[in-house]
Amino acid sequence: MEILRDLNFEVPAGQFVAIMGASGSGKSTLLGLLAGLDAPSAGRIVIDGVDITGLSEDKLAILRGRKIGFVFQSYQLIPTLTAEENVLLPYELAGGGVSAGTARARELLDSVGLSDRLDHYPVQLSGGEQQRVALARAFMVKPPILMADEPTGNLDSANGAHVLELLIRLNRREGTTLVLVTHDISLTGHADRIITLRDGRIIADEARQTLQSTTQSEVAK
Repeated sequence: MEILRDLNFEVPAGQFVAIMGASGSGKSTLLGLLAGLDAPSAGRIVIDGVDITGLSEDKLAILRGRKIGFVFQSYQLIPTLTAEENVLLPYELAGGGVSAGTARARELLDSVGLSDRLDHYPVQLSGGEQQRVALARAFMVKPPILMADEPTGNLDSANGAHVLELLIRLNRREGTTLVLVTHDISLTGHADRIITLRDGRIIADEARQTLQSTTQSEVAK
């Protein structure tokens, strides 16, 4: 069964791209392919000049650790770690120093309004607070690319709007490329570009802002 077909597009560095479509249109599958979490049956995926379709799992893991941050709908926090420890984790896995990592984690948690929740465990945090911890964690290693899969899907409208505002603010401050998957049209108002999928195909690719930059991510399928 083909889920995606006839896709061919490039994302310049620093662009905010929203991928839209109804449930089942292939949005999350596309994000998984872009991130190297899934392998395409044909075609190729290029990230920052590297064709990832032929990489081993070990090399893919290294590339993701260095170049890609993730924000999931379900937060994906480790329940036995505090907010600060959850944010620190990707930095420690990358071999970063404890002192510099702690300073960076606290700065990020402060930027999402959680400086008073450093020692709280996920169960002690609201859904909106957990997603803010997840945002801070995604930016911890300063990834050049951030991928977000329905990041406000489990939140009410007020918390969802706040998390989206923080995501956009952090993304602009850090200068990352942002690829956001959503079915909520209200989340696309800040995007530079909207790619709309239907039945696994691109039916619209609207660039709201022309960016002159190097290619960060390319998909051909």
